[in-house]
Amino acid sequence: MLKKYILSLVALLLFSFPSLSYADAVVGDIIITLGENLSEEQKQTILKEMNATENDQIISVTNEEEHQYLGDYIPKATIGTKAISSTSITIEEAGSGLEVKTKNINWVTDEMYLNALMTAGVKDASIYVTAPFEVSGTAALTGLIKAYEISSDEAIPENVKQVANEELVTTAKLGDEVGAENASALMAKIKEEIAKNGLPETDTELRSMIENAATELGITLSEEDINSLIELFNKMKDINIDWNQVGEQLDQARDKISNFLNSEEGQTFLQQVKEFFIALWNAIISIFTNNEQSA
Repeated sequence: MLKKYILSLVALLLFSFPSLSYADAVVGDIIITLGENLSEEQKQTILKEMNATENDQIISVTNEEEHQYLGDYIPKATIGTKAISSTSITIEEAGSGLEVKTKNINWVTDEMYLNALMTAGVKDASIYVTAPFEVSGTAALTGLIKAYEISSDEAIPENVKQVANEELVTTAKLGDEVGAENASALMAKIKEEIAKNGLPETDTELRSMIENAATELGITLSEEDINSLIELFNKMKDINIDWNQVGEQLDQARDKISNFLNSEEGQTFLQQVKEFFIALWNAIISIFTNNEQSA
């Protein structure tokens, strides 16, 4: 759990992409997206779950929109024929970064949303993704980007939306092969290398960077995995990422992790982790001791 928490914090501020300014949004504003095919009862349950008020802006996301942005990356049957997943974005103070929480999302992790949202230019917001039952979570990004466009009153370029969605799916698929945490860590590592040394000019150089990052993390990639990552990062060349800011964001992430671990909350968290493993170890010893006595 500690590893996942730290990975979340790293992903939180590790990367900096072209940002959109909030034109009309005010700190505290909430924009909610509801899947168009939810029943009225499901909608009311989700709104209650989000603590929605009459002041919150609510918009619908259609299945057609989901197919528009996901159709090139996952089978149509996987996307399905109904828009179910729902989201909320709460506008936060400038410089506060992104925070993602999910419920009933079984394929896309918090870190994957963070990466994809930052690729799309989303920043300084609290994100919540939910559904009335377990879903993959891929379609939720469509709603989040739509909500952000409304909050910022500025359109996100279509090519940026496509790359963000492709990144989400590519990382999730990679997670099936190497584990979700490993997939997120690998993406972070590659982007960290790009921040330090610049984006490779050739596919050969990019391949070497990906393979070296995987080796350092102890991850084995297939040829198909490597090729999909090369294709993804080549597309990132076209959306004007400010890689100079990536290093700055990494430093902020390190500071945030350090501050958390040194805080009272962080120390309490570490103590709880320690106590959990002590209790687990004692339970294991007890099992073997009882077995020996029975024998």
